[in-house]
Amino acid sequence: MAGEQKKQYGRGAHECQLCGRKQGLVRRYNINFCRQCFREWAHSMGFKKMN
Repeated sequence: MAGEQKKQYGRGAHECQLCGRKQGLVRRYNINFCRQCFREWAHSMGFKKMN
């Protein structure tokens, strides 16, 4: 059990891993970035913008 995060319930359960923002989260694939941080980091994580 060493190295595992403690499970949170209620307030503060989901927040951006970079800036801590709680609204506009991208939770798919356990990314847990807010949409603003996701736009900055998506290309370096391997996502491609589709038109």
